[in-house]
Amino acid sequence: MVFSRRQLLVGAGASLLAGPFASLLGGRARAASTGSARRLLVLFSPNGTVHRHWRPSGSGRDFAFPAGSMLEPLAGLEEHLLVLGGLDFHEADNHEGGMSAMLTNNGGAADVGGGASIDQVIAAHLAGQTKFASMELGVQTSAWGGSSQTRMCYAGPGSYVTPDDSPTNVWNRMFGDLAGGEEAAAALRARRRSVIDLVKGEIDDLHRRLGAEERAKLDVHLDALRTVENSLSHTGTCEPGDSPPLYAKYDNDSFPDICRDQLDLAVEALACGFTNVASVQMSHTVGPVVMTWEGLTDGHHDLSHWTPYNGNAELCNTDIHKATTYTVDQFATLLATLQGFQEGDCNLLDQSVILFGSDLADGPNHTVTDMPVIVAGGGGGALRTPSVHYRSPNEENTSDILMSVLQAFDPTATEVGAAAGYSTTPVSAIMS
Repeated sequence: MVFSRRQLLVGAGASLLAGPFASLLGGRARAASTGSARRLLVLFSPNGTVHRHWRPSGSGRDFAFPAGSMLEPLAGLEEHLLVLGGLDFHEADNHEGGMSAMLTNNGGAADVGGGASIDQVIAAHLAGQTKFASMELGVQTSAWGGSSQTRMCYAGPGSYVTPDDSPTNVWNRMFGDLAGGEEAAAALRARRRSVIDLVKGEIDDLHRRLGAEERAKLDVHLDALRTVENSLSHTGTCEPGDSPPLYAKYDNDSFPDICRDQLDLAVEALACGFTNVASVQMSHTVGPVVMTWEGLTDGHHDLSHWTPYNGNAELCNTDIHKATTYTVDQFATLLATLQGFQEGDCNLLDQSVILFGSDLADGPNHTVTDMPVIVAGGGGGALRTPSVHYRSPNEENTSDILMSVLQAFDPTATEVGAAAGYSTTPVSAIMS
């Protein structure tokens, strides 16, 4: 029999409450979030780019995406974008090193952040506000299993946070409890009466028998339990639509349909309050997908290294251009979808931080210098708008981007990343 987290709490009852409170809490209680941003969404596409076709024209606030450029699908969204250049990965090299460094800055257990990726650091900062602390969605990420080639999210060094490659699974996690209609939802809410309420008499008796110091610890522990319960009982604020079809997850030509559904589900998860932190990983480093729907016959990884063309740059540029433009088009659609969800006087794009990155900069040369990174959204006022095309003068690296993202959620944060190359300073050009 499989026990849910709630069943474990009920089974423990008051005996759970009588344990060593300080050790159960893992230290002091987490402070409430003080950041301005409300949502984080990370989007990944592998194998780098061709810089001369990637960079916008112009600089600062005066920039544009020329017709035919890889970023052309973003035309019209310029005011929401921070297009960054000249920033390198810290102590990373090649596909695998870039994949593991993109969100971690190569941090270890003893380093700032404990080796967790920035999405997990922010998820911990926002813990208890939603049903899921974070949601990781994938598009054909796990056919090769879990390794530093296929994972970008980390709970700690070597501790992968695995993306779910099935839109059907993701939908069931979000809406499975509500799929039976209002009657089923009402029954679910009735079953989810608080564990603390169910054992209230035992708690009151325990409270009377404890000294002042232990009572204070008990109160803190009860607050922590209530936070867990809130996340368990949260079913979101949206009515479920139809479940996505059950795809053959690793069938090459299913890729665009799975990608579309996963991006939609990620936005829905954020908009409906299932999570505040989501990521969509499109394939993985050395990703072999063949974009037949774009008229291509060679894999993305091969295209990124010009392998099928024997140095024919003109033909290669045409095909890698199609492949990269496809991924940028998914990004543009994602931003437009976020913009369509209204929250008070703002929309979801205004309230969010969206980080779009890759494992490499220059595919043919396997370099991780001058990484192609875009930060989008207003971050609830924490990020600069209207936006900019910014090229770093080389004293910054991508850990400064991670610092910027973290400070958008937690202005009190002072450092992020690995001890040998951590950042204490955000990229000033992109902060409000």
